[in-house]
Amino acid sequence: MTTASTEAPPAPKMTHRQVLEALSGLLLGMFVAILAGTVVSTSLPRIVSDLNGDQTAYTWVVTGTLLATTVSTPIWGKLADLFNRKLLIQLSLVIFVIGSALAGFSQDTNTLIIFRVLQGLGAGGLTALSQIIMADIISPRERGRYMGLFGGVMAVGTVGGPLIGGLLTDGFGWRWNFFVALPVAIVAIILLQKTLHLPKVVKRVVSIDYLGAILIAGGVSLLLIWVSMAGNQFDWWSTTTAWMVGGAVVALVLAVIVELRAKEPILPMSLFKNRTFTLAVIASISVGVAMFGTSVYLAQYMQLARGASPTESGLLTLPMIAGLLLSSTIIGNIISRTGVWKPYMIGGSIALAIGLGLMGTIHYDTNYVLVSVYMLILGAGVGAVMQNLVLVVQNAVQPNELGASSAGVAFFRSLGGTVGVSVMGAILATRVSDSLAASTAQLQTALSKLGAEGAKIGEALASGTIPKVSTLPDSVRPIIESAYGDGVAHVFLLAAPLALVTILAIVFLPNLSLGTKTALERREETRLQESEERVFETAIASIDGAPTGSIGVVRDGEKRDASATASDDSARRSGE
Repeated sequence: MTTASTEAPPAPKMTHRQVLEALSGLLLGMFVAILAGTVVSTSLPRIVSDLNGDQTAYTWVVTGTLLATTVSTPIWGKLADLFNRKLLIQLSLVIFVIGSALAGFSQDTNTLIIFRVLQGLGAGGLTALSQIIMADIISPRERGRYMGLFGGVMAVGTVGGPLIGGLLTDGFGWRWNFFVALPVAIVAIILLQKTLHLPKVVKRVVSIDYLGAILIAGGVSLLLIWVSMAGNQFDWWSTTTAWMVGGAVVALVLAVIVELRAKEPILPMSLFKNRTFTLAVIASISVGVAMFGTSVYLAQYMQLARGASPTESGLLTLPMIAGLLLSSTIIGNIISRTGVWKPYMIGGSIALAIGLGLMGTIHYDTNYVLVSVYMLILGAGVGAVMQNLVLVVQNAVQPNELGASSAGVAFFRSLGGTVGVSVMGAILATRVSDSLAASTAQLQTALSKLGAEGAKIGEALASGTIPKVSTLPDSVRPIIESAYGDGVAHVFLLAAPLALVTILAIVFLPNLSLGTKTALERREETRLQESEERVFETAIASIDGAPTGSIGVVRDGEKRDASATASDDSARRSGE
């Protein structure tokens, strides 16, 4: 048992200016997280190449962060229901920045992966807590208006990150990518302390489900490690596969059993009785594949299939970011103004499916204008769906489930992204290898004409090391670009059917109207209702013990009237 915190009665409703002040530190914290994540996206091919890594290492540098984010997100979300949220988000920001700084000192891909895992633990907190705190101070109906700010920060961080990363890599070296967020993070922590004023807390006794957390983390981690290594380190059908998958299944089954019995479960199974939550989880999986997969493999496409530098790679992916920014901002404002959300999310999910399908048709020499249009459509689809899935879930659950439900959606989105990146990486490595094998005669002829330089390039390719395409001789470069271009297109095409699942899930989401009360106001309303019910119960108990007679008859009538009033009030609140 542990002493934790719960909110005291909230302060009066915040003005627009007060909301903006409270969001300033939160937005800057999100910007730090996005910047530290995206600043290396265009530099990863160069980083992994300098550290003598292969495609598996490249995948794990990304997957390690996503894995840690995935398994820690529901834990942070549950802690948010139990402890001081302001302190938690500051702690997650500190962890994230420490992991980022340490990653800058990496000497090989193994240490880089370890420090990226530490980054992911902090990112899990930022992912869950930013949405939860936003729900605390802004009602669902008004949240679309401010979602534009989050979308803007996300777009600026996503656009600025690759550009800054490319400039730093080409100018000062890739290690500075991991140090650039430090001063911004310090400012964010200070701003959070000064501007984010959540209600004071009172103490209550809670129990933390440590066993459930360990089983969820262990089961998911083992499953994702198997996905990323199978087919490369060992066969898909092998003894290693059997014990890894079997162990993961056993751990997750035990986790469900523990969560059903725990007093304070990390991921309450009761949430899955809520149709909105269950369908949002299903939709979030493919959104995660689209969001994380495209950001990872678009950088590889631009640099390995089109020969762009890290800086040029960041510039070339701007259309997707523009689509995401415009979609999230415009649709967020429309939803806030009208209260209508479902048609826009259905449209966004259709754009997501179309965008992934179109990206599956690209080649290394596809006209860039066409690629830009495809990226714009894909970005617009992600922007319309991603944040609003969290919004509709927060609108549909009870206030005391806000942290766990928000983190649950983020958890499955990260899970989809992690599995997607792992599977995409394995498929890409196989596809590139097969393409190069099919071009063996042409490649060997080109390499033989280069003498010692060709022999060196051949050894690097045989070892699986990711090449610096922009430095390859003209006779070899088109062969490598074609292999990576077709490989990246293939993984996008395989991801497209998942978007169809997202469309169906959103179509069947209950079309609930957006509430006009913040989470703190809803908690206070629930507290008052429970207080009234206790008063009625006390009054009824005292009436039941009174002498019979005319007064007793009148009191019996009052009791029935009081019970009816309480029942009607409860029904009214439920209807709201």
